[in-house]
Amino acid sequence: MCTKRSGEIYMKKALFLDRDGVINKEKNYLYKIEDFEFIEGVFETCKYFQNMGYLIFVITNQAGIARGKYSEKDFQILTEWMLKEFEKNGIIISKVYHCPHYPDFSGKCECRKPNPKMILDAKDEFNLNLKASILVGDKNSDIEAGIKAGIEHNYLVLTGHEIIENRFQVTILDNLKEIIKSTIINKGKDLSPKTN
Repeated sequence: MCTKRSGEIYMKKALFLDRDGVINKEKNYLYKIEDFEFIEGVFETCKYFQNMGYLIFVITNQAGIARGKYSEKDFQILTEWMLKEFEKNGIIISKVYHCPHYPDFSGKCECRKPNPKMILDAKDEFNLNLKASILVGDKNSDIEAGIKAGIEHNYLVLTGHEIIENRFQVTILDNLKEIIKSTIINKGKDLSPKTN
C-alpha cells in the first residue's frame, strides 16, 4: 500500500502495537471477550495517529495457543470482536499479526518476538517505511523486535508487565496515550522523540 504523488511513490508509516498490556489490560492467557478490557486512551491515540496518516497494526505473541490454553479459533473470535470495537470508534486496524508458538511446546519459530518477522511481513505486505514508523510494547522483547526490524521510534508503556530493566534505553510512558505528548509530528512526514 503506497501513496502516489507527482509520479513518485511514498511508503506508508505505521504504528505497531503489542496487544496485551498495551491495548488491553494484561490477563494471563486472555481469550474470552468478557475478560477483555481496553486500556483508557487507546481509541483516542489510535485515532490521532490514523488521522496523521499512519497505518495501525497489532503484533502479538500468543503462546497460549501452543500451550493448549485456548485455540486458534478462540483467538480469531476475540480478534474479530476487538477489530469491530475499533471500527465503532472510527479506527481501522490494517492487520493483526500473531505468533501461536512457544519454544517448549512447538519448537523454535521465526515469528515470535523478539524476532522481527511479524513486522517485516507487514512491511512487505503493505509497503511500509519502518524507519518512520513507531512501535509500542510493554516488554523488552517488543522493543528488540522493533529494533531488529529497523524501527527507530520504540516505546515501552507501564500498563502491562512490570518493567524491571529498560534494556534498550527507550522512552517509558505511563500509557499509550502519552505517546501523543512525547512525540513531535512535522506535517505528518517526520516523527522524532522530544528532547528536553
